[in-house]
Amino acid sequence: MTKQELINKLHELRRLPAETEVFEFKEAKNGFDFAKLGKYFSALSNEANLKGRPYAWLIFGIKDKGRTIVGSRFRPGRKDLDSLKGELANKTTNRITFIEIHELCLPEGRVLMFQIPAAPKGIPIAFDGHYYGRDGEELSPLNLEEIERLRAQAAPEDWSAAIVPDASIEDLDPAAIAKARENYRSKFPEQAKDVDRWNDITFLNKTKVTIKSKITRAAIILLGKTESEHFISPAEAKIRWVLKDARGNEKDYHIESCPLLLAVDKIYAKIRNLKYRYIKDGTLFPDEVDQYEPFVIREAINNCIAHQDYTRAGRINVVEMEDQLIFTNLGTFIPGSVEKVVKEDAPEENYRNRFLATAMFNLKMVDTVGGGIRKMFNYQRERFFPMPEYDLSRGKVKV
Repeated sequence: MTKQELINKLHELRRLPAETEVFEFKEAKNGFDFAKLGKYFSALSNEANLKGRPYAWLIFGIKDKGRTIVGSRFRPGRKDLDSLKGELANKTTNRITFIEIHELCLPEGRVLMFQIPAAPKGIPIAFDGHYYGRDGEELSPLNLEEIERLRAQAAPEDWSAAIVPDASIEDLDPAAIAKARENYRSKFPEQAKDVDRWNDITFLNKTKVTIKSKITRAAIILLGKTESEHFISPAEAKIRWVLKDARGNEKDYHIESCPLLLAVDKIYAKIRNLKYRYIKDGTLFPDEVDQYEPFVIREAINNCIAHQDYTRAGRINVVEMEDQLIFTNLGTFIPGSVEKVVKEDAPEENYRNRFLATAMFNLKMVDTVGGGIRKMFNYQRERFFPMPEYDLSRGKVKV
């Protein structure tokens, strides 16, 4: 802020009839207790968040009654004043400190304007282990209701459920919608007659792909035209298939964009699913099976789509080598461990893209909510094939 902007802000606050929860005047003529300063920082930061303000103000050199400028000699050296940021950070939550400490040398005296950031969403700010707030003009402990209100802000937002304001049903692929109808009839045969009567937007509302007839990011990912991908930029809705030889050299590649509902089959068609023959005990006649169970490939790709962290603007990768398939998507593995998922065999309580996952379930892209990984392991075990191997390091899931 410029000097004139600071002077204007100071005059604005001085004209208010009383102090509020987001600004405080102190004389601090010769000094001010550091612990009390920290308490005010915590209180004003928390109150700024609760009042929807980007920051709060603590101002030294102003008399509370009458709002006259009396001047402050608190830390007169600029170096000492700047060191206050680090001293405060050592005592606060996540080392939150002042945005800036503004020093105004006015004809009436020196005024310090401490610009205090609002507490981040979901994180109440403590000083020295205690949370503070304001009751009107009074400094007080932050009450339990306010602490819970702050913490509730940390509830994760579902990126996939966000409305795309400028998109319409014209931006969705008619072939993908037709395929979605076919899949929905197959999954819910009891509603087949109703599906035929629904127009497209009613169908998409019923299948939870759109919200109140408005296009969501999930709708663009699953059903959007290829040229509609820009609506979710900088995120990408792409699956890249790469074929590599035994030495790891790239031999071929192919990229599919939205609609991903149709892209899954196109990527599957690129994979060379050769026949594998093996002889069981007690017979000389070999059993012939596909090298890869189609369900396992389908489940792996769809899991990548459902759990991709689209905010990281990356692609889903399917790497085909001579003896293995590798699937990767960005984002941590929400359940924590594969062992937990396989042993508990229960739907996961938290999803990165719950709205997208629900839509995929309704459109028969995933057969069960939460049981796909266990089924992948069971298919491999029944065929006496190696179990899927998971690498959950470096902020992505690799199968």
